[in-house]
Amino acid sequence: MRLEWVQLLEFRNYRTLNWQPSPRLNVLSGPNAQGKTNLLEALGFLVTGRSFRTPRSAEIPRWGTESTTLSGELCRAETHRTVRRGLIRLEDGTWQASGDSSPDWARVIAFGWQDLEIVNGGPAARRNFVDGFAARLQPNHVPTLLRFRRILARRNRLLQQYPHDAGRLAPWTEQFAAVGMELLGRRRKAVAALQTEIARVYAALASPGAKIEVRYVTALGEASEPEALVAALEQRHREEARRGQTLVGPHRDDLAIDLDGIDARAFGSRGQQRLIALALRLAEVLPVTEAAGTAPILLLDDALSELDPAVRTHVMREIQAAEQVFLTTPDVTTANGAAVYHVNGGSVAPA
Repeated sequence: MRLEWVQLLEFRNYRTLNWQPSPRLNVLSGPNAQGKTNLLEALGFLVTGRSFRTPRSAEIPRWGTESTTLSGELCRAETHRTVRRGLIRLEDGTWQASGDSSPDWARVIAFGWQDLEIVNGGPAARRNFVDGFAARLQPNHVPTLLRFRRILARRNRLLQQYPHDAGRLAPWTEQFAAVGMELLGRRRKAVAALQTEIARVYAALASPGAKIEVRYVTALGEASEPEALVAALEQRHREEARRGQTLVGPHRDDLAIDLDGIDARAFGSRGQQRLIALALRLAEVLPVTEAAGTAPILLLDDALSELDPAVRTHVMREIQAAEQVFLTTPDVTTANGAAVYHVNGGSVAPA
């Protein structure tokens, strides 16, 4: 898929922008704090209806404005769909979103500095990454995840209020196990698809001999039935009652990332960790393309920084094989077939 054109009004530092990007690689160059990342955020917001930078809607409109609007045309083969979105400030100061829903084939994969937390952050960052990837493969993953979180919150409240009342807890334990194992199964499938592709991607970016492995880590081992989770919860019940928390389940799982047999989360250099984070995002492209029936749009924010010159060349070669890509960089980066734009003060012009 691709974006044919985009129009912004009062979005971040863009008072107004009308832009027709290239259908392939778009390089956005220019000094920092001029709007490169803001533009990527706008493209992602237009397609998905949410920001990849912040969950707070109030941060998105241009300072001092009462509303922001975005519109653009999404294309897949001969199919064209115009999408419009907006945010408006209500009387109580909150912001309300409005607009069209994107077609079910529309997908975006975004990379930014915050993705380094996938590798060197806590387990929650890796779970969020796996859930985001699983949602791009299976749209019904998000409702399952939200339901799981509601059940978890209810079960935790019961553990805190009635820690020794097995009768009250039992129905919620059964629901927790059923939905939890469904969630776990989807995560496992997502990680399996990721492993197949990241082995190729990382070797292409770093060196042909590099070996990387991602594994879904859970206290349940290879179990796939809800009964296994119920049994694990029963074994920890005394400790759960004492602490008022559910101690086993998908909310405690993690993603192991090994580079040449060593835990990259703890022992990888910053450059290795950054390249792994980028490789994880690029490894999403093929599975998402197969699931959606069309290639996703790639939004890569400063993806070349802190990388060796040879690795930068490999990254450029890899992303040129994708469909529509938007890459920000403080330097002018040229590549065969790339459209290069200069971003300055909320304006975008050919470089």
